[in-house]
Amino acid sequence: MNNFDWTQLINPEFYITLSIGGFQIGLFIVLFIVFAETGLFAGFFLPGDSLLFLAGIYSRDLIQNVVSIPSDFINVFLLSTLVAIMGVLGNMTGYWFGAKSGYYLFKKEDSFWFKKKYLLQSKDFFEKYGGKAIIYARFLPIFRTFAPIIAGIVSMDKKKFMFFNVLSSFLWSFILIFSGHYLYGVFLKQGIDLKHHIEYIIIIIVLISTFPVLVKLLKKRPSEKV
Repeated sequence: MNNFDWTQLINPEFYITLSIGGFQIGLFIVLFIVFAETGLFAGFFLPGDSLLFLAGIYSRDLIQNVVSIPSDFINVFLLSTLVAIMGVLGNMTGYWFGAKSGYYLFKKEDSFWFKKKYLLQSKDFFEKYGGKAIIYARFLPIFRTFAPIIAGIVSMDKKKFMFFNVLSSFLWSFILIFSGHYLYGVFLKQGIDLKHHIEYIIIIIVLISTFPVLVKLLKKRPSEKV
């Protein structure tokens, strides 16, 4: 923390390895970011997919700083479960927020924390895919922040929402965290330490996760000109 650089705020590794007074708080930061990104409309700019992938790489450190568990698998499983639960709670918060103040959001002016275009894009995305949008959106930056809010605005059936909410959250957390953990082991056996290539991992994951969004926007442009 002595050599803090503002650019670290966009680096997921900074949050994972963060400590205060020698106590590692990375796990709590990861859980908070997951909740904020999926439950607070202002959390759309926070790292999501790359954060979970890196959390998988650092899973042992994250869990061991809170509770000592000898089993490597249980460490990863516990981390994935905690993240999934926060994702579920985040979406529930977003749904409630959308149900209570959705009309106000569509009239709200743009600010640093809020962009109406993201809300409108998410609404179109939700109307096209229905309940499945909750699952699709979980793996897409920006959309995963606004999808539960849109679900609340359109009064999606609560039982249906919770089904897709729980399913998508557990899929998202388990796939990314387990991938990060076990791919790290595979590469390490080949003499490659992924911890030394974090910046490339982040770039690759950001490109993969944002590619569907870019394709959607590019396809939409011609129709808007007509």
